[in-house]
Amino acid sequence: AAGLQALFYNTTGSYNTATGHQALKANTTASYNTAVGREALYTNTTGDNNSAFGIRALRFNTTGVLNTAIGSRAMRVNVTGSSNTALGNEALTLNTTGSENTALGVSALTANSTGTQNVAVGKDALYNSDGNRNTAVGYKSLYANTNGRENTALGYKALSSITNRPYNVAIGAYSLENKVNGDRNVAI
Repeated sequence: AAGLQALFYNTTGSYNTATGHQALKANTTASYNTAVGREALYTNTTGDNNSAFGIRALRFNTTGVLNTAIGSRAMRVNVTGSSNTALGNEALTLNTTGSENTALGVSALTANSTGTQNVAVGKDALYNSDGNRNTAVGYKSLYANTNGRENTALGYKALSSITNRPYNVAIGAYSLENKVNGDRNVAI
């Protein structure tokens, strides 16, 4: 531990690394965690095998396990969500209980709270989403999606306006960009 109050409350936790002001501060019994940055994994108590790199990365995690957060405020409010990967500032920042998500890019999957098994690659991909099993690759792809599920968008702003509809596929830049409603559409 290096930094003011880093690993401050640790009792029986082992194989932890904390670097930064209050990194892993509340950790008591959890093991195999790495926290680098101010308040990284700050409230973690029993969550094992987490890696947090960046200011407030995984800040509110308590029992979530197998999470990787790299970037300022990446997965900041995660509490119990597990098996998530967030790479980029504010990636998966509002996730609380959602699991098995992958967010790569600044603000990718930012609003996700409980959604599971989503993949977002690119700045603002799946930005507003809290749905399940969506795949978005490209800048602002599936940007407005809130609760839609099992959509696939590949390309710049693909399916960026759809909000709450399932089973759509859009491949290519601007593909179905202005589509707001409808299910089971395919555009290439």
